[in-house]
Amino acid sequence: MTINGKTQILGVIGHPIEHSLSPVMHNAALAKLGLNYVYLPFPIASENLETAIAGFASIGVVGFSVTIPHKQAILPFLAEISPIAQAIGAVNTVTRQGNKWVGTNTDVEGFIAPLQTTYHQDWSQKTAVILGNGGAARAVVAGCVQLGVAEIHLVGRNIYKLKDFRESWQNSSLGDKFHIHTWEELPQLLPQADLLVNTTPIGMYPHSQESPLSETEIAYLPQKAIAYDLIYIPKPTKFLQLAAKQGATAIDGLEMLVQQGAAALKIWLQTEQVPVAEMRQALINHLGLS
Repeated sequence: MTINGKTQILGVIGHPIEHSLSPVMHNAALAKLGLNYVYLPFPIASENLETAIAGFASIGVVGFSVTIPHKQAILPFLAEISPIAQAIGAVNTVTRQGNKWVGTNTDVEGFIAPLQTTYHQDWSQKTAVILGNGGAARAVVAGCVQLGVAEIHLVGRNIYKLKDFRESWQNSSLGDKFHIHTWEELPQLLPQADLLVNTTPIGMYPHSQESPLSETEIAYLPQKAIAYDLIYIPKPTKFLQLAAKQGATAIDGLEMLVQQGAAALKIWLQTEQVPVAEMRQALINHLGLS
């Protein structure tokens, strides 16, 4: 890739940002497409967010990804926010349209992609159990709504945070299919689960031997279930190892990362032709998983 006076800029903002894998997969895709673009990591502290976004406008940045801790903090600085991002209350993809910044959220698309393409099921008869009630859980709930899941059960350790989660949800289509539970109720919930999703950071490198569920708890999971961990390092996580031992189908977060990135690239480049296979392979090579 040659950088010159006509090179267009894309990037990712966060703090810290050094460990982001987005530049690896996006630059692989841009190289494959033969486009004069570069995707850069921008370490931006929270107090500099507003001035950074104004600076991006001044230098003609085409668009950027948003990661922790800015996914919610960026909302007031955007001229327009897509309905899905409004429902989740978080933005992960921003595009320059004319003279304004427009935000959306591709995490939902990323989450449901492997469930739609690899595991063809009638989700209208299925039950999802989601572990955790943070920002990632919001995208997963929205994804389950899009899939048409019959019952959505959210499990957390703090009943007050769970109630806030339920009350803050802006998607009225949830209706009575959405339920909140404390961790103690898992033995009653897990036997019903067709889809079990970990949205917590428990088990993420370097704490690779941890799992949000113990072997005793995960024994309640039916063999026919799909266990989905949003974490992608290590591969597989302890949670997925235990679920697979139980006979469940395991999906890790690498595919979600690839698919949400591909969805963002389609928006920025205004094309449906994105080299997803190259993005996936670049990450596999980078992480030494091949």
